[in-house]
Amino acid sequence: MTYDIQPAGSHFIDGAYVEDTAGTPIPVICPYSEKQIATVHAATPAIIEQALTSARRAQKDWAARTGTERGRVLRRAADLMRERNHALSVLETHDTGKPLQETLVADATSGADALEYFGGLAGALTGEHIQLGEDFVYTRREPLGVCVGIGAWNYPTQIAAWKGAPALACGNAMIFKPSETTPLCALKVAEILHEAGAPAGIYNVVQGMREVGQALITDPRVDKVSLTGSVPTGRKVYAAAAEGIRHITMELGGKSPLVIFDDANLEDAVSGAILGNFYSSGQVCSNGTRVFVQRGIKQAFLDRLTERLKDVKMGDPQDESVNFGPMVSQRQMEIVQGFIAKGLEEGARLVAGGARKGDRGYFLQPTVFADVTDDMTIAQNEIFGPVLSVLDFDDEDEVLARANATDFGLAAGVFTQDLTRAHRMVAGFEAGTCYINTYNLAPVEAPFGGSKLSGVGRENSKAAIEHYSQMKSVYVAMGAVEAPF
Repeated sequence: MTYDIQPAGSHFIDGAYVEDTAGTPIPVICPYSEKQIATVHAATPAIIEQALTSARRAQKDWAARTGTERGRVLRRAADLMRERNHALSVLETHDTGKPLQETLVADATSGADALEYFGGLAGALTGEHIQLGEDFVYTRREPLGVCVGIGAWNYPTQIAAWKGAPALACGNAMIFKPSETTPLCALKVAEILHEAGAPAGIYNVVQGMREVGQALITDPRVDKVSLTGSVPTGRKVYAAAAEGIRHITMELGGKSPLVIFDDANLEDAVSGAILGNFYSSGQVCSNGTRVFVQRGIKQAFLDRLTERLKDVKMGDPQDESVNFGPMVSQRQMEIVQGFIAKGLEEGARLVAGGARKGDRGYFLQPTVFADVTDDMTIAQNEIFGPVLSVLDFDDEDEVLARANATDFGLAAGVFTQDLTRAHRMVAGFEAGTCYINTYNLAPVEAPFGGSKLSGVGRENSKAAIEHYSQMKSVYVAMGAVEAPF
């Protein structure tokens, strides 16, 4: 099957596509052709009201189902998503510019994994019995109510499922607002869930910019907000949600360290650096963009990395032989170009790349800087593009202190053959997600999230259940009730 790039409606609400052309038009620009391929409209107040009203109504009936019944719907949706992986991947490639070679294995497939995992977990969400002599306490795990998810533009299908799957497994309703840069794919997640048996209104998608998100997260009918985005956006969302004391999880940005010791397997370390800097054209929040390389292996690392970059193939991302796509937008390309210029200005040594490629598409060459120091802009700020900074170090204590000298704390990684040292390093990293001799893997079975400015709470795994449900304690007395008077 194939999907039309232009959706049947801008929004998916109460089990159907909905349109309101009174909303601000949002052009969908293909990052490869630079042409407009679709148009959606931002949600009007009427659309937002429709989404909230239907979500509130649907949530009560959905929560009344058994966990096994809810899980059955999620697992059926996972099967449909896998059956339609190719069509979903083609749409994602149009939306984001990521190569089809990548989207076929990393986007809808990971969304399906989340639906399957939480579908399997839904029936196991139970409370506990606590005996207190003859009296006892039992606990009930209950849904929060209506959840709002705010997505980022780098993994639109995956994020829509990562937030929706645990929310629905726990008995909540979800209203998801994709990034206005990539508005197409979340609509298909909603459509598939409805087809799989999710009741109308239980997973709604509304489009829009900041104003729409603000209206959703401040509405008193909303019980939970989950954001994937930048730190500045996170600060605003956190403050807005705090006014209503809403539950919140936030997966924000990072400037993660990747530490490579002299004894590391060179080929693996280079592969890890490529995955941690150039996958998705560098547009990954957990990227290990500060690559600390011990001096003894530095030149060999740079030589092999430069050699491997000769295998980069840019071009039409719908061509499965292409392995490196454009930036998601002209604006993002210009932001990254500004960081590259700043790196040159501040004295970093350009080893590879550094320029735009071709005259069509928002392509930037994979860029490598060496002789980067901790105080340089490119070593301190999140770039969110294909820019790798190599920093030298001498010993373990030094590099651990420097790795942690950042306000971010999303991820960190180490390559070494000394596993004792590897475990010391990850114990010392101030980061929520750490890697030993690999980088940037995010299976649904493992918690994912950050510390410090990189976020609050966790996505995926059983840990996500704690962020989409609440515990109620019930004390049961089996005897007479005594009182002092």
